[in-house]
Amino acid sequence: MKQQNQRLEEHLITKKPYYLATGSEIEIALAAHKNGLPLLLKGPTGCGKTRFMQFLAWKLKLPLITVSCHDDLSTSDLVGRYLIRSGEAVWTDGPLTLAVRHGAICYLDEIVEARKDTTVVIHPLADDRRELPVEKRGELLSAPPDFMISVSYNPGYQSVLKDLKPSTRQRFVALSFDYPEAKMETAIVLREGHVTQEVAESLVKLAEMTRSLKESGLAEGASTRLLIQTGQLLSSGIDIHTACRAALIEPLSDDPELLGALQEMVSSVF
Repeated sequence: MKQQNQRLEEHLITKKPYYLATGSEIEIALAAHKNGLPLLLKGPTGCGKTRFMQFLAWKLKLPLITVSCHDDLSTSDLVGRYLIRSGEAVWTDGPLTLAVRHGAICYLDEIVEARKDTTVVIHPLADDRRELPVEKRGELLSAPPDFMISVSYNPGYQSVLKDLKPSTRQRFVALSFDYPEAKMETAIVLREGHVTQEVAESLVKLAEMTRSLKESGLAEGASTRLLIQTGQLLSSGIDIHTACRAALIEPLSDDPELLGALQEMVSSVF
């Protein structure tokens, strides 16, 4: 129990995360938690989904246990497994079980990356049963009122093979996220990137230009996260063109033509 409490303390967010609401997402999320409803966040890479969950956890004063989903994620990775310690088989709760036992928030980031047979384990938690079967221990855990399950994914990368099944999707209250409008995004880059107003405005303008290249083969334009990282390099003394190249251009593509087009955009803005 002591070890589990220590694990939970590691997931408590004590400092208020910086988050600017773009609509009624905070009120909806708080109402969902109050009513024991699961939450689905949809939106492009780096638009603030994870930061929103950090803010929500801070506001609710609950631990936030985040799982980065991938195609090797197994049910045991989420629920738990027996491990051999000092010659004995000792049960260790997975992140989902830990959150259910102690009334925390479990956030499954990029849920569509996980195997479909793995995501089925959340079904009884995401409807009015709010239960988690721990089959290897013969347990059926009932989630306490504070527990919340939240998942996210990027619709831009959806395919027939990587999509949420209707039986999963229709259990959730869904919130759509996108990049903030220019004035708000500038304020975010100004604060988080530690740059001047002029530089922040220019970086946002550059991001909007890159986002227009989606029809030209660029999977996604520059995210707010990339703008912040570019600003942080600038505030550390890296010159503007080098910072843009390293933190904004190169992460977007490996295609020489697209990289050239992006570099021309940087030169036109700065």
